[in-house]
Amino acid sequence: MQTDGIRWCRYPTRAFLAALLLSFAATGAAQQPDRATLPLEPGTPIPDDYYRAEFVILERIIEPEAVNERMSGRAVEEPIETEEVLWSALEDGTTETTLELAPREDLHLASAAARLERSGRYRVLLAAGWYEAFPPDYEGTPLQVEIGDWIDNARTREVEGHITIDRQRYLHVNVHLNHWQLAENAQALPEDETTELSQETPPPAGATGAEDTAPSSTTLDESAAQPLAVMAEPAPLELLTWIRETRRMRSEEIHFLDSPTIGVLVFFKKIEATE
Repeated sequence: MQTDGIRWCRYPTRAFLAALLLSFAATGAAQQPDRATLPLEPGTPIPDDYYRAEFVILERIIEPEAVNERMSGRAVEEPIETEEVLWSALEDGTTETTLELAPREDLHLASAAARLERSGRYRVLLAAGWYEAFPPDYEGTPLQVEIGDWIDNARTREVEGHITIDRQRYLHVNVHLNHWQLAENAQALPEDETTELSQETPPPAGATGAEDTAPSSTTLDESAAQPLAVMAEPAPLELLTWIRETRRMRSEEIHFLDSPTIGVLVFFKKIEATE
C-alpha cells in the first residue's frame, strides 16, 4: 500500500466503524443479484475477471473548527480531465454518470451505508456500484467525483476529485479526493449578484467593433443606459482535508480509506460463471 495522506487520531472513529462493519459482516452480505440483473445480454457468458465494484463515500459530521490539521496552505493540482464520471452532482441538483450503475439495494455495502447514516455520525454522499471486467494489466480511466453540498459562489461541490481502478496482478484503487470550504477571508455574495458595467466605462484595451455588435434599432443613448452583466469571480476556497491513497484490494473484503472529514468504503465482488 502506498499512502500520501494526512495522519490524525482516528482511534474513536476507527473503533466505531470496525464494530459497525463487523456486525454487518456477521449478519451476512446483501443478496447476490441473479444473473438476470447483471448488465449482460441474456445468454451472454460471464467474462473472466468480472466484478461488481462498489464505493460508498461518506462525510463525518464534525464542525470544521474541530479539525486539527491546517490544510489551507497545501498545493492542490488542477483537476484532471476525464470523460468518465462516477457521480457528478450539478448545481441545479441533477446528477450525471457515465456508468451503468446497479440498483443500490443490490449492493453489498447498502446495509453498511444505511447503518452509518442511522448512527448520526456520518452522512453518505454516494453509494454506487457497477459490473465490469478487470483483467490483468488493466489500466483504468479516472472516474470523476463531484458530491456534497454546493459551495455558494465558488461554483463547485465541497468534495471533488477522482477514483482510478487498475490491475496488475491484483486490483488497486487510487482515491484522490479534496474536501473544500470557503476561505476565511471570502466574502459571501448573493447568488444572483453580478457586477454591472455600463457603456460609460472605458472598454478594455484593444476592444473594437462596438458599433457593429449593437442592434440597429438601438440608439447610442439607449445602449449607454443599459448595464452589462459581468459574472463575479468565484469565491476563494481552502482545503479542509483530503484523501490521497492507493490501496490493494482483496475480493469480498471491505476496505476503508479516510481523512478527518471524509471516508471511502470499497468492496469488490467477483462474479463467477456459476452465479
